[in-house]
Amino acid sequence: MGLESVIEDIQRKGERERDAISAASAAEERQIQDGAQQRVDERRKEADGEISRVIQRTEDLELASANLGVKRALLNAQKEVLDQVYATALHAILGLPEQVHRQILEKLLQQAAQEIRTGVVTCRAQDVKVVKDLIAASPALSEYRIGPPVEIDGGVVVDSADGNVKIDLTYRTFLDGIWEKELKAASDLLFT
Repeated sequence: MGLESVIEDIQRKGERERDAISAASAAEERQIQDGAQQRVDERRKEADGEISRVIQRTEDLELASANLGVKRALLNAQKEVLDQVYATALHAILGLPEQVHRQILEKLLQQAAQEIRTGVVTCRAQDVKVVKDLIAASPALSEYRIGPPVEIDGGVVVDSADGNVKIDLTYRTFLDGIWEKELKAASDLLFT
């Protein structure tokens, strides 16, 4: 064997080792890349899942917020309608003929006289003359005197002479009582 053949033999062994090392290196590189790609895919999947959950949560919150806004707008609109109904009812009561107001005031004073024998009656300015006439005409009201006019929608307020008892028989008080009692029925009638 000559030197040339030994060199060739060494070169072939070196090339085989180099090819084996390259192959092993390439295999290891592929394995590392595959492992890295697998971890990237797992993390991407986790991130996609988290993104989907965040998107779903955001959509749920937005939908809930929109529903709340719609409900709030609906309730505000219903309140406006109910306020208009209340105002219309009060206006209708105030628009009754004077004779009807006179009869109502007479009944209210008789009702007050059952609880307060001696007292001061206050009413709106346009009812002062009628109340004076009713007090003068009724023996049951002889212990009443009329006080200065007050800012009310109608009806009377009677204070006992000693100031311990006050009876509010104003139209607004009666309407508020009825309104409070019948609000649900009115709301059901208007909105269902």
